[in-house]
Amino acid sequence: DRGQSRPPSTNCVIDHGIRCFFLFLLQVLLVFAKEDSQSNGFCWACEKANFRCSMARTPESALECFSEKHHDLVIIDHRHSRHFDAEALCRVCHVDVSVLTCAHFLRPDREEASVMPLINAGFNRRYVENANMMACYNELLQLEHGEVRAQFKLRAGNAIFTALEQSQEAIEITSEDQIIQYVNPAYESIMGYQQGELIGKEIIEVPKSEKNKPDLLETINSCIRKGKEWQGIYYAKKKNGDITYVTWLKCLGETAVCVCLDSSCEINFQTSDTQDAFLSFFFFSPESGSSQRRHSSMARIHSMTIEAPITKVINIINAAQESSPMPVAEALDRVLEILRTTELYSPQLGTKDEDPHTNDLVGGLMTDGLRRLSGNEYIFSTKQPHHIPSHLTTPLSLNDIPPRIAQTMENEDSWDFDIFNLEAATIKRPLTYLGLKIFSRFGVCEFLNCPEATLRSWLQVIEANYHSSNSYHNSTHAADVLHATAYFLCKERVKQSLDPTDEVAALIAATVHDVDHPGRTNSFLCNAGSELAILYNDTAVLESHHAALAFQITTRDDKCNIFKNIERNEYRTLRQAIIDMVLATEMTKHFEHVNKFVNSINKPLAALEENGVSILTSPENRILVKRMLIKCADISNPCRPQELCIEWAGRISEEYFAQTDEEKRQGLPVVMPVFDRNTCSIPKSQISFIDYFITDMFDAWDAFADLPNLMQHLDNNFKYWKGLDERKLHSLRPPPE
Repeated sequence: DRGQSRPPSTNCVIDHGIRCFFLFLLQVLLVFAKEDSQSNGFCWACEKANFRCSMARTPESALECFSEKHHDLVIIDHRHSRHFDAEALCRVCHVDVSVLTCAHFLRPDREEASVMPLINAGFNRRYVENANMMACYNELLQLEHGEVRAQFKLRAGNAIFTALEQSQEAIEITSEDQIIQYVNPAYESIMGYQQGELIGKEIIEVPKSEKNKPDLLETINSCIRKGKEWQGIYYAKKKNGDITYVTWLKCLGETAVCVCLDSSCEINFQTSDTQDAFLSFFFFSPESGSSQRRHSSMARIHSMTIEAPITKVINIINAAQESSPMPVAEALDRVLEILRTTELYSPQLGTKDEDPHTNDLVGGLMTDGLRRLSGNEYIFSTKQPHHIPSHLTTPLSLNDIPPRIAQTMENEDSWDFDIFNLEAATIKRPLTYLGLKIFSRFGVCEFLNCPEATLRSWLQVIEANYHSSNSYHNSTHAADVLHATAYFLCKERVKQSLDPTDEVAALIAATVHDVDHPGRTNSFLCNAGSELAILYNDTAVLESHHAALAFQITTRDDKCNIFKNIERNEYRTLRQAIIDMVLATEMTKHFEHVNKFVNSINKPLAALEENGVSILTSPENRILVKRMLIKCADISNPCRPQELCIEWAGRISEEYFAQTDEEKRQGLPVVMPVFDRNTCSIPKSQISFIDYFITDMFDAWDAFADLPNLMQHLDNNFKYWKGLDERKLHSLRPPPE
């Protein structure tokens, strides 16, 4: 806010004011001619967001309700235009200044028309019909954090400046470089100056009393910059030469400074440590006779907001706009609009959301479910982890692996390695055998300073805690992810980015990333009110459980504690990296992880002619690389050779079918209705999954790690599923000739 024409005090005061405004619940008026899934979706969304919601079916009842409560947000259904004139209703609501925004509905199949009549009527947003409840909820949140809060801040700002104008205290506002930017009417009256004589001048150009030391102003500023307290008396001279006392308030960034004037006219400046520029207010207290009685004109503003990096970016863009030509300024307006959204890396679902398969995958994998209001809870909780079954405790090392099993692992360093052959050879225990070989290849025992017997015991107990009854989320999937992780770690760009600790963390995270998975999604567990969902507050339920249980299993018994011989700080670093990677496999932040990787790594690397080692090895970017690595390893099935891809598709579909069956049996919300075993098209579900989640992610990962063979498999598999779908086949394979 330095040097701008508007008074620079608004940020600290308005941000404090906006918190006060939002102590009250938002009032929402829904105007729907009919009850349907869309109106129900917004009712549910209001309840989830803790907003107060009113429903009106006619324009008359809507206006009556609005006049009684003065809602902050009005949502008007425009799909049934024959029932009432939505634009006329919106105009009437906007006559009252308290209405903040209106939303306008449009059927997806209606022809795209100009939005100008809607804008002229007062609509702030047009919303395409979408009965998905989470879509309604997200829309409400965007409205609240966008238009609604902006209007609240605008109100707060208007109120602040009204208060400044009406204040009986003389107030002067300056920029950091002591340029006077504002004085209120009381200042003119008390000090005898007019605004035109002061605005734009430095403070030192305004006469000060000779009672002040020459360097007093700089002394005060120096103390405040250092976050120290200054105490003393500061004198100002009126235009007629009289002397008055000054109460001085400083604001640093968005952190307000408390100033107190005691009975002896002593000024106390108290500030806190900040990183940013400061703005100053002068409060001149009018004297009452010669007694110089204590005047209660103290300004005490408390603000604990610490400026975030995004705020600094927005401030820089605001400053750049002032000296930019109109096209650039308008483009920067658009940039600011995007930056001010709350979910910078979350995609705005467009036409893809109309595809029921994509919609169900998004709803099933990227939400925390719809909470049930009543019914029995689904009990899933591993109170005691499984111990190693007795038949697994036989001595086993790399030298003891049976020849038939060793033969199936000969090409384990190849991407085309067949994990299902190993699954059959090991009688569904591939993780222990493959883990021994891969961990040995990467020198994990040497890094952890643990015997191979300890590693063997650890792999066995981890594998014992995977559910072999799951068609997909079993130890074979874990072994497959471990194989993909090891493959990616050998890529030159990845090796440049990561150190040995990162590599070991990645291999361990891949091994444990789905341990004790119940074969049900997070949405299912949240809807069912499972003990795990309650334990983890419906947030990253399974991923939190996998990480926590892995460390419980590892550290409870020295026989399998692979961490017992490493130093404490090294263990903490390794543990944090493992947890971060396991949590990265949760799909709700899928697009955030991918977009951060692209913008922080891919694009800067593409702009450099050299290899950009400094970009690769920064701590922040190493974290992004590890997250991307395990995410790609976790859902790499569409990039496997075709027969492996088909097998994985069948297994994940069966697991989703079983979940849908159980949801119907228990009366739970069916989070992925397309996965009904009687009607589901597996090719369509795979096409949607590849199109929405896989393609962009692996394009980015390929650009980084150079994986042409994976991209060729992905292209072949996509064409395979497309071919089945074009023949209207729902199965994994075409019927025999």
